[in-house]
Amino acid sequence: MDLEKYDYILSVGTFFEDENLKNSLEKACKNEANFIFMHPIDKYILKELYKQFIKYEVGSEEAILALILYFFAKKDNSIKEYLENLDIGYLSAESSAGEDEFEDIFSIYEKASKKALILGDDLLNHKNIENILTLVKSIEKYTDFSIFFSSKELENSYKSSLEKNLEEPEDLESFNGTILYFSKNCSLNEKILASQTFLNIAKVKSGDMVSYKIENISYKKEIILDENLFGTIAITNKESNLYSFCKVALEKE
Repeated sequence: MDLEKYDYILSVGTFFEDENLKNSLEKACKNEANFIFMHPIDKYILKELYKQFIKYEVGSEEAILALILYFFAKKDNSIKEYLENLDIGYLSAESSAGEDEFEDIFSIYEKASKKALILGDDLLNHKNIENILTLVKSIEKYTDFSIFFSSKELENSYKSSLEKNLEEPEDLESFNGTILYFSKNCSLNEKILASQTFLNIAKVKSGDMVSYKIENISYKKEIILDENLFGTIAITNKESNLYSFCKVALEKE
């Protein structure tokens, strides 16, 4: 993936764990590209790279892409009715991504000459993946974004997806409580990285062994404080083909 020639880069649903992707992003930012990072977790090592971080709620990727289409699409009668029927206020409130934030990043987009949208593996296994891919096709058609994917699996899903009518995003599923984010980072080695807030809510301490269940499969791991993390989402290694985030109840061993 060659991002160096782009002066505006927006990412959704990627945690930049692939070194080639991260290196390409770093080179683009050294060339003064404006990078907008959208994700439920603010990644510490990206702070020096991004111009703006927009945090959205877990599970709201479909709403986020609909908002991108709404704010960035060129005027076109074939999509006008769909955009007019979107409840932008609701989507913005439920996803926690403010309308003013989209207006800010669009003003930067307007001044850029080459724009890239990077879509990550958080989109895989989302319950509304079909409409998500349809939204991406519309973004590619009606905006100036070049579309990039963080993995071949997601890219192949996109290329093989059938043309369908756009649907309004579904009501967002609640992800209150303690949530795990499944990372591809093998160096985690069966550990959970968590913020102090997460530890407090889960009523455990750094260094404790904890257990939890996902789809009736039990896991036991050591939970470690990561002072660069905040909020109620902890990170562990990927262990299933589920959506990238999962609500869990931890039990101290």
